[in-house]
Amino acid sequence: MDANVLRGYAELIVRVGVNVRQGQDVVVCAELDQPEFVELIVEECYKAGAAEVRVEWTHQPLRLKHVKYQTLERLGEIKEWERQKLLHRAETLPAMIYLESEDPNGLDGMDQEKWGKSVQMRWKVIKPIRDSMENKYQWCIAAVPGKAWARRVFPGLPDDEAMEKLWQAILYTSRAEGDGIAAWREHNANLKRRCEYLNALGLRSLHYSSSNGTDFTVGLIPEAQFMAGAEKTLGTGVEFNPNIPSEEVFTSPMKGKAEGIVYSTRPLSYRGVMIENFSIRFENGRVTEVHAEKNEDALKTMVAMDEGASMLGECALVPYDSPIRNSGIMFYNTLFDENAACHLALGDGFANCIRDYDKYTLEQCRDMGINMSMIHEDFMIGSQDLDIVGICENGEEIPIFEKGNWAF
Repeated sequence: MDANVLRGYAELIVRVGVNVRQGQDVVVCAELDQPEFVELIVEECYKAGAAEVRVEWTHQPLRLKHVKYQTLERLGEIKEWERQKLLHRAETLPAMIYLESEDPNGLDGMDQEKWGKSVQMRWKVIKPIRDSMENKYQWCIAAVPGKAWARRVFPGLPDDEAMEKLWQAILYTSRAEGDGIAAWREHNANLKRRCEYLNALGLRSLHYSSSNGTDFTVGLIPEAQFMAGAEKTLGTGVEFNPNIPSEEVFTSPMKGKAEGIVYSTRPLSYRGVMIENFSIRFENGRVTEVHAEKNEDALKTMVAMDEGASMLGECALVPYDSPIRNSGIMFYNTLFDENAACHLALGDGFANCIRDYDKYTLEQCRDMGINMSMIHEDFMIGSQDLDIVGICENGEEIPIFEKGNWAF
């Protein structure tokens, strides 16, 4: 891949993604697949004014070994130095860059129950610290190719060719070809106009239907709004784009208001395993039944992680005619696949979906209906014939999606 193109992508992530401020610290989290690109990211952060850039490396095979050989007690333990590190992060609020490149099947065979219990144990310490940082810092998830990931997306090709094709796909769908910064400025403006229209309707629920069997209604929070693209930090008002790419218009629905069944239209990558061809049934707002042709145990573990894991935290609207879906590529990565189809998310909701959320505490936002959970897992339900009807406060029904695309 051309070095100038990659530098432009790094600049997009730094300047538009997290929007690094003068004197701010930055933390970059990455797998071992693209150290040269991580170097570009670090340099662009410093050029943007970062005071210090720290890189935290991860590696899937090591997680497999940790889960296999450590006791549950040790896996679930947060040592004092780890707690102090988290507290320091909450105090200094560094910009966070997450570069995804993981193997979609890299954690196949992991003891999901053991890992899930360890996460539950660690969450007791992490949650109050995480809550204290909510909406106060910039973050961005973007992607770079990994060899195993490229092999999955482009099977049968030599590694170098598969990596090059995955780079091309990432750059195209991330709107990073040419002047990416200008492209995102225009993209954010288009998304903002859609949000303004939806927010003026006074919607109270959405009904989804599709020929694959999806028949589902979800309630909306009266005080909530639809959002998309760029967001702003609480207090400082720094604009950033948390996902590159992003095609969605989303909101957090009313906790406990969901009825019916939804069928997946794309696989879900969860903790390094692929959950495929699954359905989820809701009654009284909660998941009551799940089925999956592959890795059903992982799906069952996911919805049982905590009290809020079986309720919805997000409803996202993505047209079937989106750049990612039109690429014809199944990425086997939620960052991309969620932007190829309408999706829902189980677990944690977004407090900043509440209008004027800066005037409320996090607990007050949750009292209004924002779900709380240690997980937030998106799964795709959009299809070529998906219809979505919005029901207004006065009972009027307004088409939102027709045959998979926007109805307005």
